[in-house]
Amino acid sequence: MRKLVLLALVGLAAQLVDGGLGMAYGVTTSTLLLAIGTNPAAASATVHLAEIGTTLVSGLSHWRFGNVDWMVVVKVGIPGAVGAFLGATALSNLDADTAKPVMSAILLVLGLYVLLRFTFKGVRTEKLGQRLRARFLAPLGLFAGFLDATGGGGWGPVGTPALLASGRIEPRRVIGSISASEFLVTVAASLGFLLALGSEGINFTWVAALLIGGAIAAPIAAWLARHVPARILGSAVGGLIILTNTRTILRSDWVDPSSATTWTIYGLIWAGWAGAIAWSVLQHRLDRTGGVTTDEENAALVGHSTH
Repeated sequence: MRKLVLLALVGLAAQLVDGGLGMAYGVTTSTLLLAIGTNPAAASATVHLAEIGTTLVSGLSHWRFGNVDWMVVVKVGIPGAVGAFLGATALSNLDADTAKPVMSAILLVLGLYVLLRFTFKGVRTEKLGQRLRARFLAPLGLFAGFLDATGGGGWGPVGTPALLASGRIEPRRVIGSISASEFLVTVAASLGFLLALGSEGINFTWVAALLIGGAIAAPIAAWLARHVPARILGSAVGGLIILTNTRTILRSDWVDPSSATTWTIYGLIWAGWAGAIAWSVLQHRLDRTGGVTTDEENAALVGHSTH
């Protein structure tokens, strides 16, 4: 019972982040399932089955708040569904011992990208309103969908930064459109996993717990999409993903580090993570104040630059 409550709380927290940032539900929940020993293909299948419900509620909630561009949803979502089906089939045919570190490596790269992207780049808006073309959205959807199924998450970490980086659609519509189109991706991925695996290794009680937690959070997250400081949240989530998946890789057969090496790696990750969050907080406050800082913020910036 304790594990089910924990899974529901993880689903709730992950959906709050996903709905506010446009990413991290799949990556966060897949990371947790891997950490407690779930088979990689079963972990991804469990997450995608839960996401059928959470993405439906999230998409509808974002639509209610005017956060969805349906043209973007169609142009990126349909290729994404094709990529997700192919990715689910590919992951299902990998040996579990091989797939677990592979999946963690993919999640680690995604976490690093999320951390760096939001810590140092923030959100671009100078090209706002320009048209997003299908020749950009279709390959993006195909790649992000494939990565989402094979990595247990990736639709948001690839799709959201790519659309934000284009600067052609306002951030809340990026988040809403990616969340709405993810419904197509999760249905396709789930179908691929069920055809390849059947129900083998899938705990439907866990699916229900993740779904319930996510469904509760989805409407709140859609409302928060207009207010959440995406830069800070991106740094926090990216660091968590890096830390957890580094732990999985260090415990795999791929590497055999000494205890001292392991703790040194953990220490560097913690230090880098803390620095990234601190930098994001300062930059967010600078953005809000138009570059005017307090004496304390100036001191913090000077201190950060000396490390």
